[in-house]
Amino acid sequence: MKITRKRALFGLVGALVGGIVFAWSGLFNVAASGGHWAITDWFLHWVMQNSAATWSRIESEKQPVDPSGLVSAAGLFDQSCAACHGAPGIAPLPVMQAALPAAPDLAEHPDKWSAGEHFWIIKHGVKFTGMPGWATQERDDEVRRMTAFVRALPGMSPERYRALTRDPAETGADRLIASCTGCHGVDGRGRGGPDTPILGGQSVTALRRALDDYAAGRRASAVMTNAAARLSPADRQRLAEHFAALPGLPRAAAPATGLYVTGDRSRDLPACASCHDRDDGKAPRLAGQKASYVAGRLRLWQADGKAVESTQPRDTMAVIARRIPKEMIEPLAREIEARGR
Repeated sequence: MKITRKRALFGLVGALVGGIVFAWSGLFNVAASGGHWAITDWFLHWVMQNSAATWSRIESEKQPVDPSGLVSAAGLFDQSCAACHGAPGIAPLPVMQAALPAAPDLAEHPDKWSAGEHFWIIKHGVKFTGMPGWATQERDDEVRRMTAFVRALPGMSPERYRALTRDPAETGADRLIASCTGCHGVDGRGRGGPDTPILGGQSVTALRRALDDYAAGRRASAVMTNAAARLSPADRQRLAEHFAALPGLPRAAAPATGLYVTGDRSRDLPACASCHDRDDGKAPRLAGQKASYVAGRLRLWQADGKAVESTQPRDTMAVIARRIPKEMIEPLAREIEARGR
């Protein structure tokens, strides 16, 4: 039989209609318990690997890994990822492994993905799987830290994993407090993490407002939103009161003469102390805060491309941060930390 253009068109339409009828009939079994055909499983993984390789090159993250904040990354992994992927010394939950596809053991095949591909997958997730994208797409700094943690999993001992996710001083007597001390430490000083602020000595009002903002998604952080969204208002209040009562940030800051207390009229920069040295709780205390954390926050505000309105209280710091020259961020952050000595 001669294949004509007309017959080919009819055949194509027939195949399309047949496919639609088959899908409509419900005869295609979508049960995860049935698994994929081997060819289907191979094809889907092949597509995913090619997609991750291509798009990671297109987006080309220059610095996909930041090993400086493994504690906060480990804390999020322990709370949100280990149930599916498992962790050193911890098996994944059987119910999660019954998903299709099952989440892979990230400690296996360490050379399967490049750092850039890991970054892209962690940031964007993977369609048709249980792998979600990063909850706050603007926080590439958090994605870099998680990428570093995931790439450190091969060869990581259970002892090392526990050291990253648990403060050795934590007794676990208060489960609510213990859910925070893995990152923030029993003493509220952040366990040495450059991205984790000192909470001890902060005002109750500032801590409660931060938790409320994270829980509501008004403040961008996948790490903190994941933690705060699980808490009731009463829990958030108790945590704020607990950490505020710990020693840490001083109430009486050391004297200083730099930008923090003088501001810069030529750049329309108010003195930081005019808000952050007050005890009314409207702005968090900064004197004595980690320089690494302060500098990181200022850079995040500067890099945020969202439009801001100076008359809106929540946009105040974004407006001010964008006026600070990049070369002044580190000196200002060091000045703030030094005020706690």
